[in-house]
Amino acid sequence: MHSDRPIFVVHVIHHLVIGGMENGLVNLINTLPAERFQHAVICIEDFSDFKMRIQRPDVEVYALYRSKIGAVRLRWRLYRLLRRLRPDIVHSRNLSGLDALMPARLAGIATLHSEHGFDVDNLRGKAVRQSLLRRLHSPLVRHYVAVSHDIRRLLSEDLQIAAARITQIYNGVDTEKFTPVLPKRHELLPVGLRGPQLFVVGTVGRARPIKDQATLLRAFAEVMQRRPDWRGHLRLMLVGDGPSLADLKVLAANLGVATQAWFTGATHDVRDLMQAMDLFVLPSLNEGISNTLLEAMSSGIPVLATGVGGNLELMEGGEAGDLFQPGDIQGLADMIENYAGDADLCAAHGSAARQRVLRRFSLQAMVAQYQAVYQAL
Repeated sequence: MHSDRPIFVVHVIHHLVIGGMENGLVNLINTLPAERFQHAVICIEDFSDFKMRIQRPDVEVYALYRSKIGAVRLRWRLYRLLRRLRPDIVHSRNLSGLDALMPARLAGIATLHSEHGFDVDNLRGKAVRQSLLRRLHSPLVRHYVAVSHDIRRLLSEDLQIAAARITQIYNGVDTEKFTPVLPKRHELLPVGLRGPQLFVVGTVGRARPIKDQATLLRAFAEVMQRRPDWRGHLRLMLVGDGPSLADLKVLAANLGVATQAWFTGATHDVRDLMQAMDLFVLPSLNEGISNTLLEAMSSGIPVLATGVGGNLELMEGGEAGDLFQPGDIQGLADMIENYAGDADLCAAHGSAARQRVLRRFSLQAMVAQYQAVYQAL
């Protein structure tokens, strides 16, 4: 590798669509110094117009469609593509990124693999098949990145990865983009949901089982049963698209809260919509390090999150909000009711959330750590 040219990193992910991990990748590409780093993105499956968020015109994005061509042809295409691109580093992410490791090794390219979280069928990352795949591929990985101490512990203790081969790097949030505003931007809600003295409970995430927005809907409906006098000003905003969206809309109707809930669908306006929220809820069954939770905290919103995975690390100390157990409808309802009735508590915890992000979870801190890992490789 010559010192007079940029370090060329090829990022391998499952697909480049709206999502927390994908957003983190885009932020990393956009923020690393352009004179020192060159990038390309290889999607094991496909990409959407989300790729337009990459601000650098020199970044190529490739789609390989594994589900159509199969694993063997995929790895052969990866090998040929890597031989043509000749990067310095292949940075693969999560389970499907393992497909890139053997082609990268055969092409003589240094490998970095990062783990960002797990799915509903493998909440603790210990499912036998997935664990076996990670173990079998570990000799092909030069170095690992874990986005939380929880994931680092899993790699070290369960997969027997040497501690010296793992760097823990928290996701970072753009604190200049995600900023607090007062008054809250309630005018962004649809006309039928607007009104005086609104209190908006919001969440952001793909509508899929592991995000468990159903628990939030049920807790919101429970609050409405307890406090029917709040029907005129309590609102629920669910931001995101996904395979569970239709079922969630049916559930909202069955619970009698459809007229107070706004399902925004897919959107590129997450920052603006967060500025309309008074309380943020993350009801996921598990998380690595949630970008949306960090974005809400950076926006000065008090946050309620399940006490799982990286959420425990982001919310440590309790000054930014509160934790509840996955699926605990009554407990979450209690918390929503508590915050909706206490403006001072919301203001105090929202301010503390912002300060916590500024201290520990800035985008600049994340980018500096990835830059150091890339340069070490």
